[in-house]
Amino acid sequence: MLNRILGPRRIALIQRALQNGKITILCLFLTVVVLRGMIGAGHFGTPEQDLELLQTHFSNNRRVLEEKNNDGGGEAAGKETNPNSYEAFDIKKILVDDEPEDAKDPNKPYSLGPKILDWDEQREKWLKENPQFPNFVRSGKPRVLLVTGSSPKPCENPVGDHYLLKSIKNKIDYCRIHGIEIFYNLALLDAEMAGFWAKLPLIRKLLLSHPEVEFLWWMDSDAMFTDMVFELPWDRYKDSNLVMHGWNEMVYDQKNWIGLNTGSFLLRNKQWALDLLDVLAPMGPKGKIREEAGKLLTRELKDRPVFEADDQSAMVYTLATQRDKWGDKVYLENAYYLHGYWGILVDRYEEMIENYHPGFGDHRWPLVTHFVGCKPCGKFGDYSVERCFRQMDRAFNFGDNQVLQMYGFAHKSLASRLVKKIRNETSDSLEVKDDLGLLHPEYKAAVAASS
Repeated sequence: MLNRILGPRRIALIQRALQNGKITILCLFLTVVVLRGMIGAGHFGTPEQDLELLQTHFSNNRRVLEEKNNDGGGEAAGKETNPNSYEAFDIKKILVDDEPEDAKDPNKPYSLGPKILDWDEQREKWLKENPQFPNFVRSGKPRVLLVTGSSPKPCENPVGDHYLLKSIKNKIDYCRIHGIEIFYNLALLDAEMAGFWAKLPLIRKLLLSHPEVEFLWWMDSDAMFTDMVFELPWDRYKDSNLVMHGWNEMVYDQKNWIGLNTGSFLLRNKQWALDLLDVLAPMGPKGKIREEAGKLLTRELKDRPVFEADDQSAMVYTLATQRDKWGDKVYLENAYYLHGYWGILVDRYEEMIENYHPGFGDHRWPLVTHFVGCKPCGKFGDYSVERCFRQMDRAFNFGDNQVLQMYGFAHKSLASRLVKKIRNETSDSLEVKDDLGLLHPEYKAAVAASS
């Protein structure tokens, strides 16, 4: 009957389909058996549990394949969720700031601390009672404390802290060679004196806490020593209380706001220094006071742009308007680079290497290269970021080569972090003399002998 209705040809097709179906079902059954052996049965060996495990298994395999084919996208996603990834960690999670202090009365004059009038007498008495801490380590060589520092928070760009590390390493090297103590500050001692002015409360505190220190040497974090041999001419400053890089004509005659630089200066531990800090400080409190002081400084100083008061402009203004009071004890140094502007120095390093040698401290081989305007720890600077960082690398290596040569090494180039040997090894190590005489300089030996 089916033969009549469907015809022999259709009957043959149906029979063939049924046979293929049987084979398909058998293959499916064998596949399930194999997968159960590979993956394992469900918790109860039920079909429902098996199906769930199969779905999970294939889903995981598909996810792995997608991640592998996503050109690293899976790796990035893993970083975002991996609690062990430093790259993905948000540092703000652990930067906890306490509640800000109560605002001070704006009508009350700002003060760095209790007024001190007899510091010279107090200090002289302390030095007599503590002869084991002399303020001069040998005749003509004062005890010096180099002070620098940076923000208590991480830099606002990914590599700023790396360059701060290079900068402090550079300063440690110079201080170690020249027998100078060093203090690195990360604390904002007075929230009102943030920014340019943060150094004032710190300097005052260190002067009062270390009566054995004769000179405090402040240096900004973006300044580097580039002449490791040069020793400051201390005898030249025997009658001075403040030494800064600058020019008398630009400060006293022109009242030019860049007539001196406060990024690197020497301050003698005297009552005179405390009095000067007390005069400068009232311009520093952030907010309206600093803004109004900035307007005064812009009006009174030559070529000064319009911005809030800064310590350098305040120093120029104070010296220019009160020269009779302060001028006799201020030495504006320009015979060498106590501060050297990087823009006119770094591109000349190769010329210096070819024609001169360390020890001059001046244009032939600058003592300090200062990266004014680069702001390596901030979000934005006044110059190209690439240019600043490239030049900072060159300055660091320029100074570091003078340190490495003591041990027979030098950077492959001023742009390279890699080093090369410049001296053959010998079994008579104590007979090896470094070319610059920095391993055992006379002034370092004198410090050791006095201690």
